[in-house]
Amino acid sequence: YFTGRFLGRHKLIPHVSPKKTVEGSIGGIIGAGVACVIYALIVNKCVTDIDTVSYSAAAVCGLVGGALSQIGDLTASAIKRDGDIKDFGWIFPGHGGFMDRFDSVMYIAPVLLAITLIWQGI
Repeated sequence: YFTGRFLGRHKLIPHVSPKKTVEGSIGGIIGAGVACVIYALIVNKCVTDIDTVSYSAAAVCGLVGGALSQIGDLTASAIKRDGDIKDFGWIFPGHGGFMDRFDSVMYIAPVLLAITLIWQGI
């Protein structure tokens, strides 16, 4: 959000989501990667009864998750635009509705599960 707000100049997909920028998208992906590495650092320093969390695994999960969350959000926005729908519900009016809180999770959850299972050798 902040990267797009302060550095955003180039619209990402204006007919689907007019306020999203390429710079914001890149900043979001990098920010997710950095946040996951920081999370791994905290877990490795504070939790002693589990195996250490791989920093490379955390970075991959963050970068992939950051990209997929945006794809999920843009897909939901495209469906709303195509159906001429303002919000997916009334619970969170003005925020796209309830579905807008979870549209990115639908893309991220199965992929991160697959990454986790592959990394663990399952």
